[in-house]
Amino acid sequence: MISLATARRLRDGGLRWTPGTGDRFVVPDRDMDDEVFVLSTMTVELQHYAEGDAIGFNGTTEWALDSVDESEALWLPRETQLRELLGSTFVGFGPAEPGWRVTLRVSGRAVAITDEDAEEAYARALLHLVVGDDGGVAPS
Repeated sequence: MISLATARRLRDGGLRWTPGTGDRFVVPDRDMDDEVFVLSTMTVELQHYAEGDAIGFNGTTEWALDSVDESEALWLPRETQLRELLGSTFVGFGPAEPGWRVTLRVSGRAVAITDEDAEEAYARALLHLVVGDDGGVAPS
C-alpha cells in the first residue's frame, strides 16, 4: 500500500479521485491515519451465535463515523489503478534492487523508477508524470 505522504503528493499534484467500490482511503488528521477504509456497497461479516454461525449483511459497521466529505478522504490507489493511470507511458514492471522497478517511456526515453514496495514504485512513477518529480528516477 502506498504511504500517506505519497498519496498526499499525488492528490496535491492534481490526481483526482472518483470513488468506486473497492477503493481504499483514509481520513487523515483526525487521529485515524492508521485506519484504512474500503468503499463497499455492503459490509458482510461472520456472526457467531449459540445456535451456529451466520453471515450478516450490514449497512455499516463504522457507526461512530456517520459520514465525511469526500474532500476529507485521502485515496490510496491500488497497484492496478496506478498502472492504469500510467496509461501508454507504462512499459514494464519487474524485480530490481532493492525491490521493484516500473519502467515508463516519456518523451521518447525510457525512465525507471524503483522502490522496495511495488505499489509505491507505481505511485512514484505516476508522480513523475503528474508533477515531474525526478527524485530517485534513473534513465534506462
